[in-house]
Amino acid sequence: MNQPKRYLDIVLDIRKMISQENIRPGDKIPSERELAETLKVGRSTIREALRSLELLGLIETRRGEGTFLADHRNHQLVEVLSTFILQDNQSQKDVWETRLIHEIAAIQAICKNDAVCRLPVWESFSQKLDEGEGFLREDLIREMLVLSGNRLSLKIWLLLTQYSGNPYKDRVSEEETSMMKDILDAIRQQNAEKATSGLSFWIDWLQKESKENDNDT
Repeated sequence: MNQPKRYLDIVLDIRKMISQENIRPGDKIPSERELAETLKVGRSTIREALRSLELLGLIETRRGEGTFLADHRNHQLVEVLSTFILQDNQSQKDVWETRLIHEIAAIQAICKNDAVCRLPVWESFSQKLDEGEGFLREDLIREMLVLSGNRLSLKIWLLLTQYSGNPYKDRVSEEETSMMKDILDAIRQQNAEKATSGLSFWIDWLQKESKENDNDT
């Protein structure tokens, strides 16, 4: 007789089925019975796998309606990691550095693409700075990740941003204006070295500001 499937195998099989059937957040997933029949395992095994996924907020059960796929961007894993795992200084430092790796890679990819560097979005950001209107930090960085064309990198970046308390949630301050303009100018000139250097300098500044604010509170 074959040994029972390992728990992780069941979870991966469920994930594969969700992908194959193009189930989107908010859609109903197959019932315990349907999953057990399709995956050829006991319903108790399926029940345990679903319970674990529900605890993480990846699926949700509605009484009398069934089980539905939740929006992964709102699942509880982010809160669990930030509350229990990412509390020491080294872990927080690692998150900042890992996020920066994705941001630098995005700029490097953009600067290799002449058409992307000529997009009016960079001029639009610069114009807002010149007019004193400013913009949300997150809008610029997210635009960079999107235009880099790497969707996986964007998803990882979004999670890392949540883990680190989203240092980009506020608007660009007057102190940051010159740093922002240097980065934008370098991108339009396709100068990856200058753009990434400017980004690293700005990130260091943000990190110091974040630490000072934490100490004040």
